[in-house]
Amino acid sequence: MGGRLRFADIWLVIGTRPEAIKLSPVAAALRSGGVDPLLLVTGQHPQLDLASFGLSDFRSVELDCPGQTNPYNHARQVEERVRDQFQRHPDLLVVQGDTSSAFGAAQAAFAAGVPVAHVEAGLRTYDPRLPWPEQEFRSAIDARALLLFAPTALAAANLASERLDGAVHITGNSGIDALIETVARLPPEPLRAAGHQRILVTCLRRETWGSGLAEIGDAIAAIAEGENVRIEVVLHPNPAVARPLSERLRRLKHIALLAPMSHSDLIERMRGCDLLLSDSGGIQEEAPALGVPLLVLRDKTERPEAITSGNARLVGVKAERIIAEARALLGNPVERAAMARRNFPFGDGRSAPRMARIIEQWLTTRTRGSRAFRTR
Repeated sequence: MGGRLRFADIWLVIGTRPEAIKLSPVAAALRSGGVDPLLLVTGQHPQLDLASFGLSDFRSVELDCPGQTNPYNHARQVEERVRDQFQRHPDLLVVQGDTSSAFGAAQAAFAAGVPVAHVEAGLRTYDPRLPWPEQEFRSAIDARALLLFAPTALAAANLASERLDGAVHITGNSGIDALIETVARLPPEPLRAAGHQRILVTCLRRETWGSGLAEIGDAIAAIAEGENVRIEVVLHPNPAVARPLSERLRRLKHIALLAPMSHSDLIERMRGCDLLLSDSGGIQEEAPALGVPLLVLRDKTERPEAITSGNARLVGVKAERIIAEARALLGNPVERAAMARRNFPFGDGRSAPRMARIIEQWLTTRTRGSRAFRTR
């Protein structure tokens, strides 16, 4: 950025850990260009430590909207709190992804006539139930945002097919920027111990709760029967959601149950394992870049690029399928090595600077011929 917009008023909405991970490079890129963005921290994920994402020295406003069981109620609460902040209108409100924080904040901006930029636009399963309600939230933001930052060509094509009014830009995913920065800070990867195959499991998505988690628990228990297998299961931060897996697995050999951990700790464990089982969207993006084979515990994914690149397989949540796919990979080192080739289908690590340049160009064009941005 050329610094011409150093007086622009840009707000970034952060409510969850994924939003903090993926917007921290954007905030840093804007700051490098002379813009001091304001962070609207909704509180959807309680006790979100901005310092752990390099965001502690940015201006911020706490909205005190902890997540709720009903995501629509949470989105309405966020919308009300953000609307209260519009005593002055920012030049641009930036939201990321598909959370109720992003949706509620975007709704407030649309109603007030504040321009919205959507980071990670265009991801589609074309099934409003998978993931629910995130697929609905993401599509609704895309429908009215003026800047649409598509991470991939496929996401951009989805947006083009919907004939939206917003300007579509293929930028890559800023989560890969964050991943590369995180890996650079980690100690060198230790040599893997011979004789043991390490599996890391995460299950966080709402649509896997209930019967889905029960099936996944049965699958993990069966896979753990192999003598040379060691499985680490990262539990959900909500004790009520974590309890079914914990009760099913806590007494079994070869299984370690782990408390929720920092992003850097999770990345360190991911790069040291032989196989990942996860329903996480972020892990679908990170696993190919780390070169770790991934079995996606979903029936549908809005990130098929990881499957196309050969780094991931969509296996659903039925125990029989998960067991068969995991055992097949663990027993076939050639096939597993093919899935372990590092690929970058979601970005090259320079997505955030691209977004910052696009924002500068867009705001410059938008204000050309009108009064310059206020001076301080």
